[in-house]
Amino acid sequence: MTISRKCGWFGTRHFVTFMLFLGMANAYIMRTNMSVAIVAMVNHTAINIANGHDGGATTVDDECGVVVDVNATKKDTQADGEFVWQTDIQGYVLSSFFYGYVITQIPFGILAKRYGNIYFLGVGMLVNSLFGLLVPAAAELGIWWLVAVRFIQGLGEGPIVPCTHSLLAKWIPPNERSRMGAFVYAGAQFGTVISMPLSGLLSECRLGWPSIFYVFGAIGTIWCIFFLIFIHEDPQSNSKMDVEERLYIQKQLGSKIGLPIPPIPWMSILKSLPFWAILLAHMGHNYGYETLMTELPTYMKQVHRFSIKDNGVLSALPYLAMWIFSIFISHVADWMLTKPYFTHTSVRKIINGIGQYGPAIALVAVSYTGCDKWLTVALLTVGVGLNGGIYSGFKVNHLDISPQFAGILMSFTNCMANLAGLLAPIYAGNVVVGTPSIAKWRVVFITAAAVYAGCCTFYVFFGSGERQSWDQPPEEPEKKKEKEEPEIITTRT
Repeated sequence: MTISRKCGWFGTRHFVTFMLFLGMANAYIMRTNMSVAIVAMVNHTAINIANGHDGGATTVDDECGVVVDVNATKKDTQADGEFVWQTDIQGYVLSSFFYGYVITQIPFGILAKRYGNIYFLGVGMLVNSLFGLLVPAAAELGIWWLVAVRFIQGLGEGPIVPCTHSLLAKWIPPNERSRMGAFVYAGAQFGTVISMPLSGLLSECRLGWPSIFYVFGAIGTIWCIFFLIFIHEDPQSNSKMDVEERLYIQKQLGSKIGLPIPPIPWMSILKSLPFWAILLAHMGHNYGYETLMTELPTYMKQVHRFSIKDNGVLSALPYLAMWIFSIFISHVADWMLTKPYFTHTSVRKIINGIGQYGPAIALVAVSYTGCDKWLTVALLTVGVGLNGGIYSGFKVNHLDISPQFAGILMSFTNCMANLAGLLAPIYAGNVVVGTPSIAKWRVVFITAAAVYAGCCTFYVFFGSGERQSWDQPPEEPEKKKEKEEPEIITTRT
């Protein structure tokens, strides 16, 4: 009774959760700031001329009736960036981060299982933050220098998700995982909400777009230092935490000190349909999410002609909605799990269905809103907001089916998901290359919607919230032996 009451207050596990939330926010700031910055970096006027719009003083957007001055005014010219990159080149710049990001997922997930998560996560994010400070200099040196720096940033950020998942498995009791896990991963939306509008504002300050990378690089470095100093691998290694809270976590998780690390059952994992359901749901989510996250500012600029400052604010609105909804729906999910008529499996499928079918429907609707900019923003806000359901859906599902190997499963699914995700900006850039149009963007959005819906449907059929047979704690055979021995002794007497 005492332990349960005391552990309801803010404890060490809550502090760990909060720091992981900030780490996830920092990670998404570092990957999304380029999406807004590139709008300020690129000389859109020069690109229009290069695409053949040089026959007169103005060119008319015949779809929405917007008159665009090609020979821009002095003020507009100053607002334009210095780099003449077509949309396909911009796609490669935006995706270069993810090439590095996917490489380190599985190796660091396996190494962290054996050697611990703290240094892989903390040092990796420190590399990401420090190289973020080098982005402006790299851009001035040339496109390939910029691609290389973004690639290294991706390498550094690789451990964030598998290590975070592994730490949640060690620190958070099962009855708190939906809301705690959703809170941590909602840091992604919090970071996006902070990054996009603030990037838009910073791009208009005296230092211009380089200040985006200087400010966020410095903030990320500070977080890494605090994380490495104050966060421990698990409750057992934190001698300063409350003893009763440690006992509460150990009792809930059934954890023991000094257990041998079991071999990873690779073949059993690869034959597991619930694992494949999570994998496909993750891949579908990342493709749709990265399409929006990397391309939404460009879409707002090309089709609806929002200024850079307004662009950042309006592009952030959907992620603000996603952040708020993810926190709300996580409490709903935990409430559903307390009711006898909901199983873990049904809860994960229902909540995940909201999280993936919702944005799929919204993207199809956005494809046909045409020039109605405010209806477009409203639909994207609602659709991406509903996407927050995935954090209490497939995102924490690894912990359900395999608490022992959750970090490794997440490293694998996150690697494959980001391979799908890095295709999103490349595909969008090649579809929209040349003169942008609503018809071209319709292809981009409907493709993302189809991927969202198709992968979610597979998850609905084959997902599970039950612990799998191949994820057996190493102490269970020992316990079985101990239980059998007294019976043998009794029989002999």
